[in-house]
Amino acid sequence: MNNSIQHFCQEGIAKLEKIMIDYAQDPSKIAEMVYSVTEAVTKLGTDIISEEWENFDQIIKNSPERKKRGWYVKDKTETSLITSLGQVTYHKTLYQNKNTGEYEYLLDRAMGLSPHERITEDAVARILEEAVETSYRKGGSNASIRNDIVSKQTVKNKIHKLQFPETKPLEKKQVKYLYIDADEDHVALQFMEEKGDIKKGTNNTIMPKLAYVYEDVEAENDRRKLINCTYFGGVYEGADGIKEFWCNINKHIEASYDTEYLEKVFINGDGASWIKSGRKYIDKSRFVLDKFHMHKYIIAATSHLKDSAEDVRSEIYRAIRKKVKWMAEGIFDKIINVTKSESKRRAVEASKQYIIGNWTGIMEQMSNKDAKNECSAEGHISHIYADRMSSRPLGWSETGADKMARLRVYHFNKGSMLELVRQQKKELPIAAGAEEVVLSCAEILQAERKAKANAGIYGDITIYSIPQSIRKILSIRERIWDL
Repeated sequence: MNNSIQHFCQEGIAKLEKIMIDYAQDPSKIAEMVYSVTEAVTKLGTDIISEEWENFDQIIKNSPERKKRGWYVKDKTETSLITSLGQVTYHKTLYQNKNTGEYEYLLDRAMGLSPHERITEDAVARILEEAVETSYRKGGSNASIRNDIVSKQTVKNKIHKLQFPETKPLEKKQVKYLYIDADEDHVALQFMEEKGDIKKGTNNTIMPKLAYVYEDVEAENDRRKLINCTYFGGVYEGADGIKEFWCNINKHIEASYDTEYLEKVFINGDGASWIKSGRKYIDKSRFVLDKFHMHKYIIAATSHLKDSAEDVRSEIYRAIRKKVKWMAEGIFDKIINVTKSESKRRAVEASKQYIIGNWTGIMEQMSNKDAKNECSAEGHISHIYADRMSSRPLGWSETGADKMARLRVYHFNKGSMLELVRQQKKELPIAAGAEEVVLSCAEILQAERKAKANAGIYGDITIYSIPQSIRKILSIRERIWDL
């Protein structure tokens, strides 16, 4: 860091002064001034980072413990990493272990970098923050504030490898009712695994599922606000996938709420079998057919009746309010009998089957007047999934659709992208011959004399004190040998 700061004092400050002199000649050129200052300051930042990494590499190289453990210098390489500040170029040393024959950059071990890693975790977090909202390409362009570009293929690979943590539970509390709204999106597949592997006539749609748990609904500026809403989603296919989906939700409920105090959990949806199956996995749950779909099918069964359509709908709603199933069936049968068009008749029969088939869910709605069963799943599907995945002519792979659905859910649960990136890291193997490190007095004094010499006129500034130098050497060496 010493050299970078001295260089900036000698040249960087003069550059900043020139930028301000030029700006003073035309104060309207704010953008040009800001761009120039940003470039100068970020250049200082990347230089400091580069110098610090090279200092770490030198600390490892100078350590007597390195040879004791059988690591010998083989080569020195110039490399670079894209950080959120910009691309940082630096030198690192390649070692070979005489006992195992393995080659390794020990600096990578200390920094927690996997082999061939070229993007730091902060830059990956920036990529995910953009890609979850827009596209892989724009995510790659957002890697750093200096516009260092990562290819969209790299972004895709990063997203496809993501593993997501369990949803964080809320602070445990007591509520009488809980609500779960559930629905699914229809996302177009471009390919299953490789481009071109979907043939004509095959199913080219995948349906990521979405459910969210909340405690209540309240009005906020003429809009509905869900209290303590937590989202769950992804592509869960088959019986095992659906079971896993609902079990994850039930686990969250048990961790976040007093289930003995809890009376009912209302599962609101359109009547799809996978939504109804939630009753098997969510304790104290009841399925409730959402009003939107009920009205939709009643309108579909009566729209062709013209002037009498409104009267017939009223009869159906009356049967529902009275909770008389046979009365509702009879009304649908009458509609079928007076319908001449075969296609219309089939539509009425489908509506009858839907309403009668979901009668229990409709009655649950009628029987719990104090519950706030106001399903908003259609809007949430549009906001959480469709805005990114299906509202535009996009094509996905099965893996890509699943990972993006989960990433969107993680994002709307206010998850930290940096935490998500850090969770992906696996612990590196322990360095050969790792054991306790002892730092000698001679090493401490030698390192401090060198630091003082490099610091020049800045050698007496507090940040270059002996305790700081010792801490740095101890920290990097403990990091490399105690992993």
